[in-house]
Amino acid sequence: MEKVKKVLTEEEIAGCIPDLWLPLTPEQRVLLAQNFTIQVYKKNEMIYYESEKPQYLMCLLSGKVKISKQGVGGRNQIIRVINHKEYFAYRAFFADEDYVTNAAAFETCTICLIPMDIICTLINANAGLAMFFIRQLSVDLGISDSRTVNLTQKHIRGRLAESLLVLKNSYGMEEDGCTLSIFLSREDLASLSNMTTSNAIRTLSNFANEKLIAIDGRKIKLIDEERLRKVSRIG
Repeated sequence: MEKVKKVLTEEEIAGCIPDLWLPLTPEQRVLLAQNFTIQVYKKNEMIYYESEKPQYLMCLLSGKVKISKQGVGGRNQIIRVINHKEYFAYRAFFADEDYVTNAAAFETCTICLIPMDIICTLINANAGLAMFFIRQLSVDLGISDSRTVNLTQKHIRGRLAESLLVLKNSYGMEEDGCTLSIFLSREDLASLSNMTTSNAIRTLSNFANEKLIAIDGRKIKLIDEERLRKVSRIG
């Protein structure tokens, strides 16, 4: 990873992390600004590894990040994708445990890092910031619960349709308004959908034949989003 040496102004930091910045007092903002670091990660570079000790609160400023975990037989499972301006990598610290997942860059990305000891200092002095993290963890838990049910109870078509919609909601579309703004390998898409690569390829082909999507290499266009939502909904 590459450390960016540029010193940001408080206004620039506030633009990077507005919801975290807002509850802070002027003195707390100075402390955060003094410990605010930006890192650039290259495509496919690991951001952190399972079993490492958590040290930073991270926020994705640009690019795309996947959170994964190695399962039975060494099979890699993508747990979630990180949205723009989303905070991550802090749950394990609050749980007083090592990371139980891995994080990697789908593409070159820029991430801000704030040491967790600084975050704890701020939380201890600011009830508003404590409530911010309680809300964040509660939202993440709700997403995790829904994801568990969807990946275990939906059929292959429903899981793949849901993954395509998750990618659309997370990263948006290209200028044409229908091409997903992320180009995944079939292996990554299968991992995100909890299925084998062959099943992902076959189901994508079926979706294309049904005119739900169009495929051009790694580019996927959502042709009929409403029908895709129906496939996801009925599972």
